[in-house]
Amino acid sequence: MWKEFRDFAVKGNMIDLAVGLAIGAAFTGVVQSLVKDLITPWLGWLL
Repeated sequence: MWKEFRDFAVKGNMIDLAVGLAIGAAFTGVVQSLVKDLITPWLGWLL
């Protein structure tokens, strides 16, 4: 069982998944910062 998992991880699928998760986490932080620092103040000013 360990050999099959290692073969799966070495194929690149696990690396692709890890990179995707890292990019997703970074993108989430950027969007949250954008909303908090730029969009919310403008909405508060308009309302």
